[in-house]
Amino acid sequence: MKNTQQLLPLFIICFSFLMLGSSVNSRANAAEAIAPDKILSFGINGKRNMLYDARQRPQSVLLKGRLYIVYNADATPTKNKKGMAYPMLITYDPQTRQFTKPVRIGPQHSDHHYSPIIWADESDYLHVLHGCHRTPGTHLISSEPVVGGTSKVKWKEAPRIAKKLSYPTVYRVYDEKEVMAYRTNGHTSSWTYRISEDNGNTWVGPKQDVVDLDSKGRTDWSSYRTALPSKDGRYLHMAYVDYDDYIKDLTPNRLYNSRYKQIVGNDWKYNLSYVKIDLKSYEVCNIDGKVLRTPIDLDYSKENCLIWDTEGRGAGIPPVLALDEAGDPTFLHILSEGDLKTHGYYYVRREGSKWIRTRIHSSNHNWNGGYLVHDDDETIHAYLITGEKYLEGGYMDERGGGNVEEWISKDKGKTWSKKRDLTPDRNQYPGWRFNHVQPVVRPDGTPVAGMFLFYGWKDKDSPTAKAFLLDEK
Repeated sequence: MKNTQQLLPLFIICFSFLMLGSSVNSRANAAEAIAPDKILSFGINGKRNMLYDARQRPQSVLLKGRLYIVYNADATPTKNKKGMAYPMLITYDPQTRQFTKPVRIGPQHSDHHYSPIIWADESDYLHVLHGCHRTPGTHLISSEPVVGGTSKVKWKEAPRIAKKLSYPTVYRVYDEKEVMAYRTNGHTSSWTYRISEDNGNTWVGPKQDVVDLDSKGRTDWSSYRTALPSKDGRYLHMAYVDYDDYIKDLTPNRLYNSRYKQIVGNDWKYNLSYVKIDLKSYEVCNIDGKVLRTPIDLDYSKENCLIWDTEGRGAGIPPVLALDEAGDPTFLHILSEGDLKTHGYYYVRREGSKWIRTRIHSSNHNWNGGYLVHDDDETIHAYLITGEKYLEGGYMDERGGGNVEEWISKDKGKTWSKKRDLTPDRNQYPGWRFNHVQPVVRPDGTPVAGMFLFYGWKDKDSPTAKAFLLDEK
């Protein structure tokens, strides 16, 4: 009894320290949560891909102190649940944290691929391109260069960029030029690029397109790609996944997946491949510097460009590209795991002559659109869409969605930890899903620290989404 009485004060002290430590940890965890007033909503009645995934960028540009954002919204429901939407423009003042009234910048449409992109050229003219899906789309240029405080933009139509465009992505590159990477037509067509050195009035490109898995006309294989320029703008890094776009019911069991022992959809994408394009010489090389012949077909791609044979594991969305402190490519890639409804996020990087893959966290869908970026202090940030169970059913839900989380690595991607939850206030948005985290960028394409875009919705079918701006500045 005496020993128990002697130990009791010690127990109380230890328990107090334990509770104090728990309180400190709780406060630390609370400090990592995003303040509700840092996430601002804009836009109404958005449809699927109100803001697009990494195939189609950018959708914002911070120019002369004001943020210009384009998106799909003002939708009206349709019987097929796709909705009829408009390409929209809205501006935001970071100083006052206020949005202007959004304006429609094009006609109503039903194709979510028509989602607009926006960029600024070297003379501070704004450009918008919308309506692109096996079409030339509509290219608009501001009638005047943008100056500080410009909130209303007048547009004039510019010459078309190409006969047909799908998934356009624009970046500023060397010598103050712009490059546009895109697909030339439908699924089995090629991926290429064009460069403009006169503020987007004319565009020129290589004689041969870069990737065309069906270039010999013997397969129905297709690819989805993402692209990112080198830091000096001389090169364009391109990553892609491949898939059998077979749609005719002539070969039974053609889409049978031997790993999962069942037939999968024709949008099930496999592997991870990479090429590097010299924008001055038009040469295309693999990761080892070998100059490749173009266009790259399926067999040649597997022989020379494949960096990860996923052996039947697949996904829907293509990988996100990022450059590390040395300027080398890294990837955030979603892949299936134990079955077709379990998935994981993987960080892929090259160490010496080997490609290393590290699992970060689970994903609740194969179409979740995240973002990856390397800081100057060598911290890697992965912005993930997560959820407790696989999301399925409904026109809006069938392309993914969940919570928004930030994960970081401080050891070159070997280990990862969750830093914070960036999901908008659940009391205000109960039951909502969110997707397609993307950076806010400057005219030269560099991301603006502390500013991100994504969109979210509650109804699984109706085009009633909202867009969100995270502004921590």
